[in-house]
Amino acid sequence: MYVLCMATKTISLRVEAYERLRRARRHPSESFSEVVMRAEWPDLGISGRGLLEIYRREGPFLSAAALERVAEGRALDAPPEDKWQRD
Repeated sequence: MYVLCMATKTISLRVEAYERLRRARRHPSESFSEVVMRAEWPDLGISGRGLLEIYRREGPFLSAAALERVAEGRALDAPPEDKWQRD
C-alpha cells in the first residue's frame, strides 16, 4: 500500500495577515495554499543596495532635472493596490 504525502511547512502569521488570507478564499473549503498559489507577486526591481553599487561603480547617471522629476513623483506616490482586499 502506498500513501501519498504532501510536504508542508508551518508558518507564523499576524492575526491581520491570517484574516486577510482567510477573506481571500473563493469558497470555505479552498485551502490557504491554493489562495497563495493563485496570488500574483510582482517581480521586484533593483534594490537600494544594487542601485548604490551601480552608482559607486558608474557614477551618477541621472541629470538634476531627472532627479527632480523623481522627487516630484515620489511625493505623489500612493501605496500599491491591495490585491487581497475584497470589495
